[in-house]
Amino acid sequence: AWDAVKDLLGVIKDVAPILVVIFFFQYMIIKKPVAHLHKIITGIIMVILGLYAFIVGLEMGLFPIGETIAYQLTDMKNNLLIYLFAFLIGFSTTMAEPALLAIAIKAEEISEGNIKQNVLRMVVALGVAIGIGLGAYRIVAGDPIHYYIIAGYILVIIFTYFAPKYIVPIAYDSGGVTTSTVTVPLVAALGLGLAEHIEGRNPLIDGFGLIAFASLFPMLTVMGYGIHAEYYKKQKLKEKA
Repeated sequence: AWDAVKDLLGVIKDVAPILVVIFFFQYMIIKKPVAHLHKIITGIIMVILGLYAFIVGLEMGLFPIGETIAYQLTDMKNNLLIYLFAFLIGFSTTMAEPALLAIAIKAEEISEGNIKQNVLRMVVALGVAIGIGLGAYRIVAGDPIHYYIIAGYILVIIFTYFAPKYIVPIAYDSGGVTTSTVTVPLVAALGLGLAEHIEGRNPLIDGFGLIAFASLFPMLTVMGYGIHAEYYKKQKLKEKA
């Protein structure tokens, strides 16, 4: 019971600075009362309880199952199954990511339907899946992470030059929203589980880094989608002419 109270107090301590900043600006800078204060307070309490439940859920469920599956897959001596699991878990967790859904809905609204939210979510999820799959390969192979990251960002720079201007900021933001509440716990547990159970790997060096892959590759797939969409549109215009 005391551990539960400590965890809850820890969440309150983490949320407190955010509340201090918000209320300071509201009352000291803007100098206006908060509308519907009772609703705001209720929402804050729900956020605190939700974060607490989320942390408990991670420790009880997601971290253990991620590490267990990683161990079982490495024990089967079939690397293709590891890559397949990494790919599928990357895709499925990203499709369930609330932050990505919010970005996709806004992108569709602002673009007046030119960017479809479901297409954007699938393209981002594909990027994460490729990134996690490649990251799992890196852990199995024992390659240094910086080679992959440097090469990836060189590609990002090249794609940025060729991609339509409207898609570039969305692509960059997509790389950030993928590393949120649903994706991070399972991906982190997978990376650490693989590094702990593959001979010759150091969990501290090899176990981390999958999140970087999950952030990098959606930028490439979203910009790639934009380049393809523009090319397809130009071809259609040529056919009509």
